[in-house]
Amino acid sequence: MLPAAAGVGLKPQHWHQVLAARPAVGFFEVHAENYMVDGGPFPHYLERIRRNHELSLHGVGLSIGGEEPLDEAHLGRLAALVRRFQPAEFSEHLAWSSHGGVFFNDLLPLPYDNASLARVCAHVDRVQERLGQRMLLENPSTYLEFDSSTMAEAQFIGEVVRRTGCGLLLDVNNAHVACVNRGADALAYLHALPLQAVAQVHLAGFACDLDASGAPLLIDDHGSPVAEVVWRLYEAVIESVGPVATLIEWDNDVPGFDVLLAEAGRAEHAMQSMEATA
Repeated sequence: MLPAAAGVGLKPQHWHQVLAARPAVGFFEVHAENYMVDGGPFPHYLERIRRNHELSLHGVGLSIGGEEPLDEAHLGRLAALVRRFQPAEFSEHLAWSSHGGVFFNDLLPLPYDNASLARVCAHVDRVQERLGQRMLLENPSTYLEFDSSTMAEAQFIGEVVRRTGCGLLLDVNNAHVACVNRGADALAYLHALPLQAVAQVHLAGFACDLDASGAPLLIDDHGSPVAEVVWRLYEAVIESVGPVATLIEWDNDVPGFDVLLAEAGRAEHAMQSMEATA
């Protein structure tokens, strides 16, 4: 498992700075699909940085929630990547992104019913079998709900965790975004999740818009600092689960590395403050 410390996403514009400074950061995260190549700068720099830092591998293309069987070729590339870089954790999203041989480059929602539950569990089981390790499943950021759903999202995730033994990657920003968009209580949602299975937390920024009726619409864009409301939810999470590996996600309009370190430092401070008052 990753250390109970704060990490940041590893971006190409920061490779040289990371190698030169060897910053005191808990871990780095990379998106698996960016590194599924035999050569070139991406695996070259990751191999060098991996020698000195823990690594979290985050997938975006397995389509765990899809109706079709997993792409075994993609899963094979992922397994090769895991063997090569030995990440402390691998995670994927509760979403689907491909259908009929077409990849949509998005993380799309699914109905929460018994058919989806059986399919997601089968896919998670297959990933864990192929990789030879537990995976983490991330709660999604969503913008709608299905009328056909027969269970709440937190209940659905809890069942997947119970049936497969996978861990939970708790994205606090996703929880806030989804609950605002659906008119739900984010704190109640968080406490309904299987918090005992949390092995990693994600924090990120969001963008604000309005929907056609003028109601708030939050967009999970990973392009700004973590919002204060998300920090407060994070503090509530770590009060429940204790210090846990926490990633600062910043994938768009990426700032200087010192800004990422400052955000990670705030997460570290929150964990240390929780321990001091425990």
